[in-house]
Amino acid sequence: MEPLQLIVTIVERGRGNRVARLYTQHQVFTHMQCEGVGTATSEILDILGIGSSEKDVLISLAPRSTVKGLMDRQGDALQGSVGARGIAFSLPLEAASARLAAVIDIRTKKENGGNMVQEQKNSLILAVVNRGYTEAVMATARRAGARGGTVIKARWSGDTLLDQIPGVAESQTEKEIIAIVVSKDVRNGVMEQINTHHGTQTEAGALLCAMGVDQVARLS
Repeated sequence: MEPLQLIVTIVERGRGNRVARLYTQHQVFTHMQCEGVGTATSEILDILGIGSSEKDVLISLAPRSTVKGLMDRQGDALQGSVGARGIAFSLPLEAASARLAAVIDIRTKKENGGNMVQEQKNSLILAVVNRGYTEAVMATARRAGARGGTVIKARWSGDTLLDQIPGVAESQTEKEIIAIVVSKDVRNGVMEQINTHHGTQTEAGALLCAMGVDQVARLS
């Protein structure tokens, strides 16, 4: 059975369903959708001609060769057909429910290149911070080389074991998850700067992790 991958697509609010329908036409059938907020200022939105910072975040699941084929088209044949501005990137999965994987595998028509190993040139940084500190964290990230990010509101429900981390026990339960896609060349610098200025020793209380991204496509 071919390994599965995730596609994370971030587009303007109200366009997520349209993207899901387009993906379904290209053999990507399984989607979950949530809401996020972009980190661009109103001045930047005006310059780019983007009406709102509110985002739809679409998380899709498909076999690796299908994901690669779709991502290749995002930068070529599908460019412009999405009808939304945003970004899409793919992430490898190490494990998945056997029944879910089997259903997806049966339904999907495979494309050539399923065994291809891709060099990861980009990373997804996830920064979990206390609410109200997103703008400050993103300003630091941009100075270190990041271009932008998407914010998803969350609530802390961690195990009491994490209370042993200085700053976590005293931090608020209302959180914001900042998702930032950067090249691997600047990943460590961005994470180091966020940790130095907004880590658990500060009021922002940032917790950080990063994972490799297989492919990235800009949508327009």
